[in-house]
Amino acid sequence: MSKPSPLAYLSEQVESFRAGGTYQRLRELESPCEPISRYDGREVINLASNNYLGLANHPKLKEAAIAATREFGVGSGAVRTISGTMAMHMELERRIAAFKHVEACVVFQSGFTANAGTVSAILSKEDHIISDELNHASIIDGCRLSRAKIHVFRHADAADAEAKLAALEGVPGRKLLITDGVFSMDGDIGPLPALVEAAEKYGAIMMIDDAHSSGVLGRNGRGTVDHFGLHGRVDIQVGTLSKSIGVLGGYVCGSKDFIEYLYHRARPFLFSTSHPPAVTAACLAAFDILENEPERIEALWANTRYFKAELARLGFDTGRSETPITPILVGQAKTAHAFSAALFENGLLATGIGFPTVAEGKARIRTIVTATHTREQLDRALEILERTAKSMGILRVQPMGVVG
Repeated sequence: MSKPSPLAYLSEQVESFRAGGTYQRLRELESPCEPISRYDGREVINLASNNYLGLANHPKLKEAAIAATREFGVGSGAVRTISGTMAMHMELERRIAAFKHVEACVVFQSGFTANAGTVSAILSKEDHIISDELNHASIIDGCRLSRAKIHVFRHADAADAEAKLAALEGVPGRKLLITDGVFSMDGDIGPLPALVEAAEKYGAIMMIDDAHSSGVLGRNGRGTVDHFGLHGRVDIQVGTLSKSIGVLGGYVCGSKDFIEYLYHRARPFLFSTSHPPAVTAACLAAFDILENEPERIEALWANTRYFKAELARLGFDTGRSETPITPILVGQAKTAHAFSAALFENGLLATGIGFPTVAEGKARIRTIVTATHTREQLDRALEILERTAKSMGILRVQPMGVVG
């Protein structure tokens, strides 16, 4: 008789996902990541990627990656602190630091490890973290790993954040105030100016995750610090190389001593092999494009404004979005996943997102337009969204003769 699997409880959980209509099968990308992509053998309009500026398949990035591979091979062979630091790694970090107007920068293997590794490295159980309730999972995990005491403030409520800082005045331990720049599920912009004021008033470390702001907000995509004119007033800036930059990785910016400390104590940096030459060279090429082709960001925002206006005209609820991340709120997770599946069958990839990624009752289809979508593609996507939503009862069908 075979023994029962000690992991049988996980099979039961997966079955509960299926029964609840929230089970998701991984779709397979069979083409470059572009406005029209091939998934599971089907050509669809892609509104599900973070490829904001269309750089993931840019010829200059591909050429840079190929050239670096031919010269340096496919891997560095070690972690950065042993023998895996290449000259191009240092060049990329200097380039990002100059771009962000800070003293120094360190590149991590992902945006997730940049957040989690930084927070857990600089704080301990005697310290305090004041964190937005909708901060990214990587921030949440970093807070937990630090063992610091966590104080959650109401989403985007700077007054609540300040009240929590005020309540900690005189309490031993360092204080870290942390927020997303752009929130990845709702597309709204964090109230950075007011948070910076609160951090300065109470002597807290100010940290921002600009993953979805990099390449989107600020001059040439420098992020929310530049967008709000707060250079020199944010202690720690986190960014990503896998969204607007189009490649892979994350980075942390700040003072030279802070970055030197992360070299010695950030565990993901210490215990992960460094980026391969192809990735590093492609990231360098991407920053060339950011600085020399601002029209890409202009095109991104033109598409964003058009798409949002049309969604509103059709009657979709896009919540508090202010950026290219535009959720279509539908309520229940089962509805969101069914809507997403139906959209795919009609030629549109837009992902359904429900609990636990978002709160119960706040499920949505998350859409992201890019700089490289054409107006024709966006109009087609809008037509698919409207037709599918009406067929499912998500959008009310207007009576004959009534304009809605």
